[in-house]
Amino acid sequence: MKKVFVNGYGSIGSRITQFIAGDSDIEVIGVGKYSPDDKVSDAISRGYGIYVPKSKLEQFKNFKISGTIEDALEKCDLVIDASPGGNGYTNKKNLYEPKNVRAIFQGGEKITGEKAVAEVIFNSRVNYVEAFDKKYVMQGSCNVTGMGRILQPLKEKYGKKIKRFDATLLRRWADLEDSKTEVKDSIEWTRKPHHNEDVKSYMGKDTPLFIRAFKVPTRQMHVHSMDVRFNETAPTPSEILDLFKNEYGIAILYTAKGTKDIRDFAETIKFSFKDTNMIHIHADMLEVQDDVVKITYSDDQTGIVVPENHLLMQAMLFKRNQNDAFKHTEELFHMEEKKKILEEHFSTK
Repeated sequence: MKKVFVNGYGSIGSRITQFIAGDSDIEVIGVGKYSPDDKVSDAISRGYGIYVPKSKLEQFKNFKISGTIEDALEKCDLVIDASPGGNGYTNKKNLYEPKNVRAIFQGGEKITGEKAVAEVIFNSRVNYVEAFDKKYVMQGSCNVTGMGRILQPLKEKYGKKIKRFDATLLRRWADLEDSKTEVKDSIEWTRKPHHNEDVKSYMGKDTPLFIRAFKVPTRQMHVHSMDVRFNETAPTPSEILDLFKNEYGIAILYTAKGTKDIRDFAETIKFSFKDTNMIHIHADMLEVQDDVVKITYSDDQTGIVVPENHLLMQAMLFKRNQNDAFKHTEELFHMEEKKKILEEHFSTK
């Protein structure tokens, strides 16, 4: 049994902790908390140890604390850094490197430049085994993760027949439970979005991918509009849908009216955190025009990276066979069952 510490208990950290706590191969030492808020009580009620910075012990005097962040790092085999974007590098330098502990970082950090947290971005569909001997690995953001699930099957099937990928990312403004962030009445664009280079880092630098990114006033998932241009007549819509039919973590939906429609249904079915943990290809929006396939899909923001973290954890801690790792993740997340439920509800029947 391996010991894991989750440093941060926000949108991503709370999800990861609650899922991996059910993994019989893992002992969750506890979670790192930096603010004495309601999340502390939630974590304690679930039986997780609470570890805080030495400098903030006094702030947590009204809670039952298990120790400091440094105490937790002394005990663990791996830390999953789920701190807010940009803090991962500081944690790496001040905490993980001095303690010589392996770490997984989340999207929002960098893999190039002075503040790089790792050399590789993980995508289970593309480079699973590359994480085996790495000490530090970054799990891609939700947008970056989702694009790998779409691009890799296309690349494997059609290869050099594809001329280029042009994608427009419509990003949600804030997570559902992020009450501190105001959702502004504005559509904002990102100059030189990091997603392009992040995806190319694991798909290959020569991948003909071009991305525009916009942030829109919603908390209900991301939507990607992707044009795939071929060097010849493009495949038919049915050929494209057949390609993704059996892909793990991809559901093909026909009658969803919008992202909230999917999220609301997930809530009625009692999916954890209202998450589907997957990509949803909207088949009613799929079009082919001459040499271009136009694909629209929604990306389950925070939810999509949680099973990816579990797969990455298996690669780093156990060097587990990829098929076995997917089977083990499925035991915790039940994504095949979720996929079936979603596809039946949003079918044309």
